[in-house]
Amino acid sequence: MDTQGLIDALRAADAVKFGEFELSHGGTSNYYVDKYLFETDPDCLEAIAEAFADHLARTTDGETKLAGVALGAVPLVAVTSVESGNPYVIVRKQQKEYGTANLVEGELADGEEVVVLEDIATTGQSAVDAAEALREAGAVVNRVLVVVDREEGAAENLAEHDLELESLVTASDLLDDAPEGVDAT
Repeated sequence: MDTQGLIDALRAADAVKFGEFELSHGGTSNYYVDKYLFETDPDCLEAIAEAFADHLARTTDGETKLAGVALGAVPLVAVTSVESGNPYVIVRKQQKEYGTANLVEGELADGEEVVVLEDIATTGQSAVDAAEALREAGAVVNRVLVVVDREEGAAENLAEHDLELESLVTASDLLDDAPEGVDAT
């Protein structure tokens, strides 16, 4: 799927909102991308899975494992796994206190290459935390693939941790025809 097709799918799911919004990192923005709307809309979720799978097919050898950060990226990594045939693991934000007490759920072999999938990158910190947990578990992690890069420092933050940010859509793409006064900054 091309970038415009994905933007159209995000808009059709009513996931792109304009106004004044507080973001999870404490900043504010004049637009918001509601991941829960695009992750719960079957058509949009299918479009994202196809776009992620196409991107992975072009940039990996097909043996790459996927990882999704709980909770937000779990639907994304699950549908992308089905679409691409790549297995996946789930990275918890904190270790659970019961059962196996794993931080990484699923099969992960030492030295296995993993690509982290995320919904939206603002600062990129949750992806950094996931990559560090995966690396501690023995994985090789060099890349993070997101649906939307808000272009607010995630690429630089990830680069400081030897991670490359790749996105399906950037804020600049998404806001190219936004209402007057709305921009990616």
